[in-house]
Order: sequence, then C-alpha cells, then structure tokens
Amino acid sequence: MKTAKPSPDTAALHAHESAQAVANPAAHDHDHAHGHSHAAGGASVESALAMAEAYCRERGEKLTPIRRKVLELLLASGRATKAYSLLDEMRQIHPGSAPPTVYRALDFLLSAGLIHRIESINAFAVCHDLTQCQHGILVVCQQCGNVTELHEPKLRQALVAQIEAAGYRLSGDGIELKGVCAQCQASEQASAEGAKAAAHS
Repeated sequence: MKTAKPSPDTAALHAHESAQAVANPAAHDHDHAHGHSHAAGGASVESALAMAEAYCRERGEKLTPIRRKVLELLLASGRATKAYSLLDEMRQIHPGSAPPTVYRALDFLLSAGLIHRIESINAFAVCHDLTQCQHGILVVCQQCGNVTELHEPKLRQALVAQIEAAGYRLSGDGIELKGVCAQCQASEQASAEGAKAAAHS
C-alpha cells in the first residue's frame, strides 16, 4: 500500500478523522476463529465482496458501488489503511471523489460490521470473517499497519472485567495492542545484520 502524502483537499478528511476518533465505534456482532491476519489474495477479494453483498441484502441494505470499491481497496491492501490513502486511490478511479464520499462509505462499512477502525493508528482494516466477527483483540503492527485479530473470548472478558474493576468504562468495543509483526522484525534483523557486516568489512 502506498503511503501518499495528503493533498490540500484532504484537510477536511483529516478533521473528520480527528472527530471520528473520539466518537463511539459502531456496534456490531461478529465471530472470529483464533488469531486471523487481515490479509486477502485476489481470488478471496472477489469471494469476500460477494459475501459482503449478500450480507447487506439480508440486512435490507445495499453495498453501493462506492461502498463496494472502498471495501475492495481495503481487502486488496490486506492491512490497516488511512482514509486519505483510500481517498487518493478512489481519485485514481473516480477523479471527482471527495472526502465525505469516502467517509460515508467507511461509516456504512463500520456500522455493518464489515471493517474495524484501528484507533491507535487512525486507520481502517477489514474484519477477517466479515459478517461473523465478535469483537476480539486486535494486534497492530506499528511499522507496516498489519492487523491480526485474536479471538480469545475468556481473555477479553477477563481484561474488560479488570478495566471495569479499576473504575473505567471502555469507550468502544475495540481492544488494541501495539507491536511489530514477524515480517517487520525479520526486516529489522536483516538490516541490523547488514549494518554490522558493513561495519566489519
């Protein structure tokens, strides 16, 4: 996924991102198998889109072309993506795309339970099982934006109970842990070894 710099037209989008970050995330019920990474291949993108369309029809809602395209971009990315990057990609396909158009699509996908908001990096990622996820614990790579969802209901319940016992109430359903994924760790190690070898040569 390219990391495009925001253009002046994205100022409104960033303002909306800041406002959305303090809003309650949409409530939705999903169910996950244990520890899924948010990645998708070409064939699975099409099947995921078909599943999402069928799910929306069952809910009496419509996955409009814009909503479908935003979901497709997130599926193709396979990792958490910021809204302005989605906007840049949308403008390559539909030059007239405006920030509110992308945010309306994201808001719909959130409310339908098809994507997650990753609060720690202010980005969005596809819910691994799309229509059957129960909020798990998200592990977010702070370097590349890869997201893995851990489905550990007992651990999550125990964590929420401890948080409440400490006198806090969660402002949303998401629980995020920051980290560095295996791929980024390997890259770091390779870079360190390369630098060490260069220093000794």
